[in-house]
Amino acid sequence: MSSIRPNHSLSLLLCTCLLSSCDFFQIKENEEVDKDTQQIARAYEDFLLLKDIEGMVTEEMSKEDSVDRVMRYIDSWGRKQLLIKQAAEEIEFDKAEIERKVLDYRYSLMGYEYQTFYINKHLDREVSEEEIVDYYKNNIDNFTLKQHIIKGVFISVPQEAPKTDDLKTLILSGKPKDKEALNAYCLSFATSYQLVDSWVNFEEVIRGTPLAGIPNKVQFLRNNKYVETDDENHRYFLNIEAYKISDQTSPLEFEREGIKEIILNKRKVALAKKLENEVYEKAISNNDFEIYKDH
Repeated sequence: MSSIRPNHSLSLLLCTCLLSSCDFFQIKENEEVDKDTQQIARAYEDFLLLKDIEGMVTEEMSKEDSVDRVMRYIDSWGRKQLLIKQAAEEIEFDKAEIERKVLDYRYSLMGYEYQTFYINKHLDREVSEEEIVDYYKNNIDNFTLKQHIIKGVFISVPQEAPKTDDLKTLILSGKPKDKEALNAYCLSFATSYQLVDSWVNFEEVIRGTPLAGIPNKVQFLRNNKYVETDDENHRYFLNIEAYKISDQTSPLEFEREGIKEIILNKRKVALAKKLENEVYEKAISNNDFEIYKDH
């Protein structure tokens, strides 16, 4: 697919203009460019002006990145304008209906912006454990696992890592000092590891390891607790303390963050409805809105 590419003069114009904070931009000595009238692209009778691309780049961006971003915008603008022109030639539009839709969309955007502002200002983001547990219990049928999950320890270390024979002892030990030693070892030598006592997706844990090729993962989970394996570059250690397979009820611990988001989204919906009702009732009370039933 072809796209617009900047010529030398346009590139110079964009680089100079985008990286300047003045109202008028200097291209050459004694030559000024008015951003309100300077044309940078044309599609039939429509023009894209320099002022239309203000604010698209930041001072932190390089000149090359600045020009690239603006040229991509110009390319996109041109394609849209050309498509609109083609559509106007082949389809008979109801201009009044188009204008109504544009106006409706504009008001919807304005309403959405205010709604977002109102929600961010009034939303209570604290979700108690009691709320999470209640939601989980009341919607337990919705929490069915779609994947196998495990709780345990997974460690991947390079083949040349030192003292790998001691890892099994540290992994299976329940002593606090051994857990600290295991964490310190992983920080120093592991390429990846999972030591947190939380539920995780089994497929994600074993991805990129020889264990990913297990043909029957359900049988593997049922028959294995501790596993060591390796490949050309790494050794892998897996200790499964607990597991659940797909189609079983998902544990609360695995769903906690998702439930929190659901509760917050419900609050957002409630706040949006509250705002709508408040604005409506205030307008009715002040006689700022009325419906004429009789003509």
